[in-house]
Amino acid sequence: MKTRSLRTGLALTELGLGTAQFGNLFKETTDEEAAGAYDAGFAGGVRYFDTAPHYGLGLSERRLGAALAATGTRDEIVLSSKVGKLLVDSPETADRLDDEGFVVPAATRRVWDYSRDGILRSVEASLARLGTDRLDIAYLHDPDDHWEAASTTGVDTLVELREQGVVGAIGAGMNQSAMLAEFVRRTDVDVVMAAGRLTLLDQGASDELLPLAVARGVGVVAAAPFNSGLLSSDRVPEAATFDYAQAPAELLQKARDIAEVCARYGVSLPAAALQYPLGFPGVVSVVAGVRTAAQAASTAERFAVTIPDELWNELDEAGLAPRPPASPTTPTPTKDSTR
Repeated sequence: MKTRSLRTGLALTELGLGTAQFGNLFKETTDEEAAGAYDAGFAGGVRYFDTAPHYGLGLSERRLGAALAATGTRDEIVLSSKVGKLLVDSPETADRLDDEGFVVPAATRRVWDYSRDGILRSVEASLARLGTDRLDIAYLHDPDDHWEAASTTGVDTLVELREQGVVGAIGAGMNQSAMLAEFVRRTDVDVVMAAGRLTLLDQGASDELLPLAVARGVGVVAAAPFNSGLLSSDRVPEAATFDYAQAPAELLQKARDIAEVCARYGVSLPAAALQYPLGFPGVVSVVAGVRTAAQAASTAERFAVTIPDELWNELDEAGLAPRPPASPTTPTPTKDSTR
């Protein structure tokens, strides 16, 4: 699988896998399923894996760490995690389940903390759960309501860790693009992760974030290319979700219209959704979440499908999705992944 490099020299495979589901997102995942998903992704050429303390109150990091230990592949992958949601012990809630979508006991709770001490503690705990001595990328996680702290002490502390070699590259990850643009404009970040804002249904990140990132040499990781489910299958069901809520009727119809165009070219809707963001300048990787080996394998297979330029042209001409400035089938400066 080809890679694209950050300004730090760190090379990310064009497809990355997200591991929120390793943390029992919405339903339980077994240890075996998580291990199988990692193995299948690695076998499919993926060398970039993303996690966070938030995912299952540390469970995702522990399971990903276990997979790295079992396979001995830590030095062959790019590993990212996040800071800002510090986990603290909460014995008083241990008898109930987490209330933020993860099916895990609430034995710890999340505390917003972008202070130097909070970030240092968060990184130290993540390294322990992952069984590693460094993070290749550390993102400030969802700082929507914490701009002042995240953009000052938060970034400053990550810069300090980058200088020490504990962290390779630093950035922010959010479900919006406007504040990410501010991080790029005002701070010394290397990469940002935009979730759901550069997809076949939502190109919000292309308005300001991408041009600014290109101008400043900051990489963009396009996460959640399926918009939490709406673009994840060939046939779009009535119950499909968009940004983790019931998709409105107009988006359901638009997704179906896009799927019809894809079908005419023998391409699945998920395959097109996975590859679409890579046609935009500045994008270094597309990250999709997986739960099982079958999902990881099918994601890698869909990513490898050749998509004709005519498909992007028809979507553009029909007003369904603007053609990326450089379609995913257009050669771009890349190199083979050897990390």
